[in-house]
Amino acid sequence: MLRAAQAITTFNRWTFETTKWLVYVIAALMLFEVISRYSFHSPSSWGPELATLLFGPFFLLGGPYLLHIGGHVAVDILSAAARGRLRTILAVAAALLALLFGLILVRFSLPLAWQAFEYGETSYSAWNPVVWPAKMVLPLAGLLLILQSLAEVVFALKVRTA
Repeated sequence: MLRAAQAITTFNRWTFETTKWLVYVIAALMLFEVISRYSFHSPSSWGPELATLLFGPFFLLGGPYLLHIGGHVAVDILSAAARGRLRTILAVAAALLALLFGLILVRFSLPLAWQAFEYGETSYSAWNPVVWPAKMVLPLAGLLLILQSLAEVVFALKVRTA
């Protein structure tokens, strides 16, 4: 179980390390848009929309690894003061809440993403790109969050027994 949890965490770390670079792509797109709009009076129809479509994967695919490193905003007054069994119980409860959130995310996003794929849904803008790849990131991120939550349960219980 510990090896599986470590493999999940390694995959989520790799996903995080890969997708974190999207922020530079987004920043470059927005810089291009500002320069073309205000310097050349020629805004693009695709720049802001592409930046928006890239922000979803950037935001969502980092979440599972951030769960592992404790990078989310948290009010951990109780868990920081807890020791022993109570600390383990709180860690497992937090992981199970994240798991529940992942299950809800997958449950509600997968049918919408699949429908977008089947219909070839587009954004209906002047640029009109297909949006199913961006929508498919939602259930993927939910699945990765579920797996990382299970890994966190394993890690919490392993620390307890060690």
